[in-house]
Amino acid sequence: MTDDKLYTKKQDEWRAEFEALCKRCGKCCGIEQDPCSNLVISPDGRYTCKIYEDRLGPQKTVSGKAFTCVPINEVINKGMPHSSCGYMTLNDR
Repeated sequence: MTDDKLYTKKQDEWRAEFEALCKRCGKCCGIEQDPCSNLVISPDGRYTCKIYEDRLGPQKTVSGKAFTCVPINEVINKGMPHSSCGYMTLNDR
């Protein structure tokens, strides 16, 4: 395997591991205040973004307020969104 392919494979594995930490509680997306209009609840009670792959950038809340959706690592770098966040395990590494 070439270095580029190995690097890409490792990046994909890291992304999958990182995404798996999310509990899909919706708190980062404002579920407790004025949630993103793209946030939907699945039958199992977990929240998902209906435009997840294209979510970054200008968005609107349910009430119509504009905001900018940013990658979760930017949220984490400013401090954990809440104490039960699945990304809290990153602090243990």
